[in-house]
Amino acid sequence: MIKVGIVGGTGYTGVELLRLLANHSGVSVEVITSRSEEGVRIDDMYPNLRGHYDLQFTVPDVEALSECEAVFFATPHGVAMKMAPELVERGVKVIDLGADFRIKDLELWSQWYGMEHTSPELAAKAVYGLPEVNREAIKGAQMLACPGCYPTATQLGFLPLIENKLIDHRRLIADVKSGVSGAGRGANIGSLLCESSESMKAYAVAGHRHLPEIKQGLSEAAGRPVGLTFVPHLTPMIRGIHATLYGKLKDPTDGLQELFEARYADEPFVDVMPAGSHPETRSVKGANICRISVFRPQNDDTVVVLSAIDNLVKGAAGQAIQNMNIMFGLDEAEGLKHAGMMP
Repeated sequence: MIKVGIVGGTGYTGVELLRLLANHSGVSVEVITSRSEEGVRIDDMYPNLRGHYDLQFTVPDVEALSECEAVFFATPHGVAMKMAPELVERGVKVIDLGADFRIKDLELWSQWYGMEHTSPELAAKAVYGLPEVNREAIKGAQMLACPGCYPTATQLGFLPLIENKLIDHRRLIADVKSGVSGAGRGANIGSLLCESSESMKAYAVAGHRHLPEIKQGLSEAAGRPVGLTFVPHLTPMIRGIHATLYGKLKDPTDGLQELFEARYADEPFVDVMPAGSHPETRSVKGANICRISVFRPQNDDTVVVLSAIDNLVKGAAGQAIQNMNIMFGLDEAEGLKHAGMMP
């Protein structure tokens, strides 16, 4: 059994890690931390986990975490980069669900996150954990940066087109909607039921922190810098991300459906839907799956890709576990074979 620790176990991604790992046959969760909830039992805070864990939240402690083989950081940015170096030095595999190690250009990272990066050496070694792109590098990783939710849905949708140089890489558009859980569990007026229900709004149109991460991944796939307009929206649902992605085809042609099917034929967690389908967020709720469909409306030169994920699973905790499985040589789908929850 792989001994696992989780730093930051009280947020939505932390409890989602606990929910998914409860059914993982190869993992034992040994440590769960929270400074604010020290001494509180997991099942007192999350009664859905009654019978699955007999653990209390503890204050983060490097000595205790070093007894684990893998440690997940489900924490705000700025936390993992302070603790991860010592854990890595002690031989622990670290999987950061936050943003500390996603962007390689640390000056750019500092511009978007408003603080100096304190672990540049580890950042240089970190592997970006999008399995559909970096599976081989993930196998040997000790420090892994789990992609953000918006970047996961957006990159998976654009990748077949970018890799095959079929669209104008300078004029990409991502119109993406997210459920309220993407804002986290902390008290926030904007995510209160009365504020977010029966309403939808765009936000961060001038620039969102996930923009440089998405551009980094797509630029690597394109072999040159891409131009991207990324507009996120808050929608009145708890979970889910729906990305509507637009590109201009260089040479309008048929065969896009076959292109996507071929690109993801061997990917266990990407489902290219039949031609003409429209993926729904409810079909991926609770599941570690990205459902994609591709269209060329009116047979014109615009391609539209629809990409749907659960922001807490394939966009966070599920993808982190998928990466852990790869890192330890386990079945990639272990603990992640849940079907989506409908209705």
